Amino acid sequence: MSEQASIKPAALRARSFPGLAALRKILREPMGFFGLALVVLILASAIFADLLAMYDPTKIAPQNRFQGPSLTHLLGTDHLGRDLLSRVLYGARIALLVALGSTALSLMLGIVLGLMAGYGPRWLDAFLLLVFDAMKSFPTIMLALTIVTLAGPSMVSVVMVVVMVSVPGYARIIRTQTIAMKTAEHVTAARSMGAGTIRILRVHILPNIIGPIVILASMDVPVVIGIEAGLSFLGLGVRPPTPSWGTILNDGFANIRDSSWIVIAGGLPIILTTLGFTFLGETLRDVFDPRLKGR
Repeated sequence: MSEQASIKPAALRARSFPGLAALRKILREPMGFFGLALVVLILASAIFADLLAMYDPTKIAPQNRFQGPSLTHLLGTDHLGRDLLSRVLYGARIALLVALGSTALSLMLGIVLGLMAGYGPRWLDAFLLLVFDAMKSFPTIMLALTIVTLAGPSMVSVVMVVVMVSVPGYARIIRTQTIAMKTAEHVTAARSMGAGTIRILRVHILPNIIGPIVILASMDVPVVIGIEAGLSFLGLGVRPPTPSWGTILNDGFANIRDSSWIVIAGGLPIILTTLGFTFLGETLRDVFDPRLKGR
């Protein structure tokens, strides 16, 4: 009797806080623990950049140019004497703002368009597939050049490029899952009982297909950060003197003969962020869909 009494509260706690059970599973996996630690570190660096940065990231100090790492400047300084650690911290804020914002917007648009294509009439499905294929056929750089020419280089232009590149992939996955789900028994039963289209999509289909796409979106975050850094590196994204990992890399390659620390300061956070989100996404996939573990 006492054993049953001790088991019931534990089961109730697991039901009440399903996120805690998933968090425990993530922390038990070495790759998941390492990925989560890196993601938390990057997020904390971006959120608390004002407190962690010891210098103004845009303040020019020519007398301090090309200094190596020291107690005064932990990552050294660039060709204008700006503190690299401060620029990396504020660059994390730009990178995550663009990545998380554009990924969330792409995910929402992809879900809406995918549900419309998968559950709508055939002519709408064919039209949306044509739009998706047309959008995917544009090379990313050519699309970026077109948008930058029309709107000018800015953070908004980067978000527009990411959304146009990412939405077709999300929408196609949602469409495929919706087509598979709309003939399920519980959906057919709800339709026979008079449930409307919006209710069927919102209550009976979307909750059953949202998990894999969210995990996929979390793994796409480092890809978006790479796109933002690449566009900024080419001068098509965030404009100087705003600190961005891409502009730091550009400064580093332009002055690599004078100092290699600028390239390291710009490339290291991109590598760590990519590892963190990739490891965390892989672990989330294994936790929420154990059938895919090890594939």
